[in-house]
Amino acid sequence: MQKTAPGIFVLLWSTGFIGSKLGAPYIEPFAFLTVRFALVLPVLALIAVASGARWPRGGRAWGRAILAGAMIHGVYLGAIFYAIDNGMPAGVTALVLGLQPLMTALIAGPMLGEAIARRHWAGLALGAAGLALVVLPKLGAAASGMTPANTLICLVAVVGISLGTVYQKKHAGTTDLVSGTVVQYFGALAVVAPLSLAESWHITWSGELVFAMAWLVLVLSVGAILLLMVLIRAGSAARVASLFYLVPVATTVESYFLFGETLVPAQIAGMALVVGALLMIRERRVGTRRMPA
Repeated sequence: MQKTAPGIFVLLWSTGFIGSKLGAPYIEPFAFLTVRFALVLPVLALIAVASGARWPRGGRAWGRAILAGAMIHGVYLGAIFYAIDNGMPAGVTALVLGLQPLMTALIAGPMLGEAIARRHWAGLALGAAGLALVVLPKLGAAASGMTPANTLICLVAVVGISLGTVYQKKHAGTTDLVSGTVVQYFGALAVVAPLSLAESWHITWSGELVFAMAWLVLVLSVGAILLLMVLIRAGSAARVASLFYLVPVATTVESYFLFGETLVPAQIAGMALVVGALLMIRERRVGTRRMPA
């Protein structure tokens, strides 16, 4: 399971863009996320109770889990959904979010004492170049929605999940995975629910929205998120973040089969670069050193 978990995570996480694309026409972004997180909570709570999971003890443990959830789920997804809803092309969004592995590596050094090897930095740079090749051919005329405000919002998403990943590794690594994730979604709701009050909450219930909501709740917010918590606990934050280079690659391949989108030679070459970058990063385990207090 340890060897297959990264691949399963990338596959599941990449379908989030597909689910969001299906449901977006029928519901506003923050209302979408509020309903999604509200549905996740009882599902995960039942799993936690049935499995006998230990709940965080003390206000500090609850506060740390809530803060991690606010950053990983609330800020990250809230910013992405808002930017795309306001015209930011999905391809540009994926390209900006491709900064996450680099951002996480920069933050992990001082916060976790992770010494990032030269091979790792080279792999991160190679992955960024490959990601650009994958995404740039998809922009075309749609790039008109790339406004400074939308770009800034996407950067907020990058900072949110990067800080959240490192914070989770540093402060919430010993919390039970299931119960800790339940608490995290309270933090996510604390971010998106107040923002949803500015929306009309007009929802057009359709088969596509129901399917998208069920998929995002069960597969993404339960399955993929629990896998992410396992990966963060087991490996360095920077190495886990490097997996996000593969997400746009997987989404591009899925879109090719599901929506008939084309694949040009540059995209295929970019995919090869991303895979090579991941192999370079994961070939040698990143060392850990203690930082001065």
